[in-house]
Amino acid sequence: MSESQSMPVPGSFLALYERPGRGLSAPMREIAERHEFCEDLAGMMREPARTLLLELGITEEDVLERCHRGLCEPDAGLSVAEAEWVVRRLAELLA
Repeated sequence: MSESQSMPVPGSFLALYERPGRGLSAPMREIAERHEFCEDLAGMMREPARTLLLELGITEEDVLERCHRGLCEPDAGLSVAEAEWVVRRLAELLA
């Protein structure tokens, strides 16, 4: 997505980068890029998560917990806060 087409960064994501009384911990452009990455990741995880729900017969909570564990692995390239945001967003997409 080009910069002119970028979606606005929601407050829930901005909050991951807020430093009370000191502003944001990263430049807005970087935060917007991280948001786009996390939003895309949550979207890509929706169908595999639905498949796990159906094939394994486990609860949505279990699926989200498994996703969270995987996203917290160092190789995932996310901070713990970003991983939590992605899982919350995934839960919204599954609803």
